[in-house]
Amino acid sequence: MANSTAVPLPAAAPSGGLLSKERIIAKAGFNRWLVPPAALAIHLCIGMAYGFSVFWLPLSMAVGITAPVACGPEMGFFARITSASCDWQISELQWMYTLFFVLLGCSAAIWGGWLERVGPRKAGFVAALCWCGGLLISALGVHLHQIWMLWLGSGVIGGIGLGLGYISPVSTLIKWFPDRRGMATGMAIMGFGGGALIGSPLADMLMRHFSTPTSVGVKETFLVMAVVYFAFMMAGAFGYRVPPTGWKPKGWTPPPASNNAMITQGHVHVKKVWGIPQFWLVWAVLCLNVSAGIGVLGLASPMLQEMFGGRLIGVDAGFGDLSAEQLSAIAAIAAGFVGMLSLANIVGRFFWASMSDKFGRKLTYSIFFVLGIALYAAAPTLGNAGSIALFVIAFCVILSMYGGGFATVPAYLADLFGTQHVGAIHGRLLTAWAAAGILGPLVIGYMREYQLGLGMPPSQVYNTTMYILAGMLALGLVCNLLVRPVNAKYFMTPEELAHEKQLAHEKVDASGKSLLSQDDMDRIGSGGNPLLVAFCWAAVGIPLAFGIWKTLEKALVLFS
Repeated sequence: MANSTAVPLPAAAPSGGLLSKERIIAKAGFNRWLVPPAALAIHLCIGMAYGFSVFWLPLSMAVGITAPVACGPEMGFFARITSASCDWQISELQWMYTLFFVLLGCSAAIWGGWLERVGPRKAGFVAALCWCGGLLISALGVHLHQIWMLWLGSGVIGGIGLGLGYISPVSTLIKWFPDRRGMATGMAIMGFGGGALIGSPLADMLMRHFSTPTSVGVKETFLVMAVVYFAFMMAGAFGYRVPPTGWKPKGWTPPPASNNAMITQGHVHVKKVWGIPQFWLVWAVLCLNVSAGIGVLGLASPMLQEMFGGRLIGVDAGFGDLSAEQLSAIAAIAAGFVGMLSLANIVGRFFWASMSDKFGRKLTYSIFFVLGIALYAAAPTLGNAGSIALFVIAFCVILSMYGGGFATVPAYLADLFGTQHVGAIHGRLLTAWAAAGILGPLVIGYMREYQLGLGMPPSQVYNTTMYILAGMLALGLVCNLLVRPVNAKYFMTPEELAHEKQLAHEKVDASGKSLLSQDDMDRIGSGGNPLLVAFCWAAVGIPLAFGIWKTLEKALVLFS
């Protein structure tokens, strides 16, 4: 036999510890429907990042308890953030929100490749340590009244946990549900949108329970939530399983490549995506879609109040002409509006991602942009006409597409770049979210302040902004229409793919094929104990139902 000149691939690593990827390769009898609730358990916890505003007002009175104690005008920045004698400003506390999403995007981009190698269990475990550890550090910061500890704890360390936790289930779910990629990622990412629905009312109840004449109850609330979240996130991390290489649902046949040129049969290495035009086009698509939605979400309450004023309560008066009692009444209605938008955000994540399995990802995003342009362009007319119901419906649809954009993009990436490194590629794409978190609020917030400064009536300050957001979506539509199938020159060769699979501790032979027989494969993915499946879904479904119920209670004010 002739001597081979090929460099031998390293042998697969032996089974490692409890957190290793080798330990979570599914065996016969494992039901794939156990994986989505594991992902939801993590996403429902880290999704509380959306609801942290519930802490701003109590924390702004942590010293004064009933009213804020202002810092002296002579105090500089470093003196204020280390002072224990005066209260923090809400604008200072809101830096935690900025840090959340900047660190989410950065950590997902930096450690996405590591996640693909070590598997979702270890990533979920580290995410739980960071997110819950950040809450503990923040609790200590409240106790010592050091705001920099909140920035470091929940903002930086917790933000890293957000990034790792957010992307931990993505590639795993896509591999478990190749027949329903959109639906699978939609189920998990729906949980991130739903985290605040559960966490905000829970935090409010805990703060009221722990508040005393000498404490606003935030420190104790952070401690309790850290313990509860850690338990749920650990259950989710240890519930993760990955399918063996080459597994597919029994009876499912992958569609021929000719049926949809946008669904690739190859795999792109994460290190190559920075140089591929399609990556940057999808980056722009996500950034522009999210920028338009996140700007509205952050100012939804004042927008409704200022645009409609007294018409919200049947009074023919502008926002600036209302009494304190009337302002309180319309504030309650605006809170209901925010609740409706939150529900639309969650429903849209599952609905649009599932629909993308039928329509295709590119067409789904085109629907987002075309419909969004029409609704944003119509919003000023609806506001000027006093059509409150149509205005609310329009923005619920807009926010459903905002959520749908997040949930659909992992499947879009899998279609374009393959599934081998889709989690890592998704992590890099989330830098678009970090950029949108700055761009969206900047556009809508500063345009509002600029126009108010010019003396424009509050009911009209959002008109120009809506047209700008429609223009951003038009640019996003162009980027989406330019997306084409990835050139085959970017795909890994069979030898490179086999090497990557072995580096990822997948049980494969030298050619990259699974070591399991087809009979063994067919016994994975279905079956198992149906009571266990029901219990796992109930464990995440009941808290989510509680959050939806509490949100609907607030939203009903809109219709009363």
